[in-house]
Amino acid sequence: MTATIEFAEMAKSLCREGLTNSRNSSELNVKALFYRSMALAAVLLLAGALLLSCATVPTVPSGVRSELARSGKLRAAINFGNPVLAQKDPATGEPSGVSVDLARELGRRLGVPVELVTFDAAGKVFDALKAGAWDVAFLAIDPARAADIAFTAPYVVVEGTYLVPADSPLRTIGDVDREGVRVAVGNKSAYDLYLTRTLKRAQIVRAPTSPAAIEVFVRDNLEAAAGVKQPLLQFAKTNPNVRVMDGRFMAIEQAMGTPKGREAGARYLREFVEEMKASGFVATGLERSGQGDATVAPKAPVQ
Repeated sequence: MTATIEFAEMAKSLCREGLTNSRNSSELNVKALFYRSMALAAVLLLAGALLLSCATVPTVPSGVRSELARSGKLRAAINFGNPVLAQKDPATGEPSGVSVDLARELGRRLGVPVELVTFDAAGKVFDALKAGAWDVAFLAIDPARAADIAFTAPYVVVEGTYLVPADSPLRTIGDVDREGVRVAVGNKSAYDLYLTRTLKRAQIVRAPTSPAAIEVFVRDNLEAAAGVKQPLLQFAKTNPNVRVMDGRFMAIEQAMGTPKGREAGARYLREFVEEMKASGFVATGLERSGQGDATVAPKAPVQ
């Protein structure tokens, strides 16, 4: 771009020189016209490059970059505990999925490198907030978390439901909340937080992660395991001794969030999420990662 500017200045100079010395010479008039055309082309090329640059990298409002990337890089917490949002390559350990796509696109717009900080459970993501381990996270909205995290509107909505033995007498969602029913959950997951508030008679049995909750359910012959519908269905496909209940006990609203107190950054995230939903970016990311049956959240007002 610098070379283009220098060329334009040189062309303008030559153009002026040509005009000065060519008042009575048709040959020099032609030369001046040539240089003038070259100067105009260079200016147009420069303007086009500037317009393309502006269109490719949106302008970031003042204060946003310093709030969302305080260390000079964007540290994004990625939760492998929800396979709808993030997956780990079994060979390389490389993260992928719609949350990874969103983190990288956000970093591109901010003009900063992205560091993916990975966790195997949502509860561990939330706990790491106290240590200042991340700048943005991908978590389900919950009142217990909202005291410390400024959430966007959801970008994906998934269902929380139950896995039960194939011959279980529990047939409906409402059947689970009864005496003698033990429900395995991933510790501090969104559905753990929700069921802790809503179950009155069933007993909650906590495992370190969501996949571990299924293991505990099978190992200890529990009456039910709670979780995100998609991984429960995937497990049931290869395990004929279990089934996934119809219906749901909750809609799990997956959102982006940043620590409270980063007001400019939080507003930018809210606008970013709405744009990513409207543009089809979220839907494409879900489809590419094999999660096309997940639901993109509806449009929400930016507050």
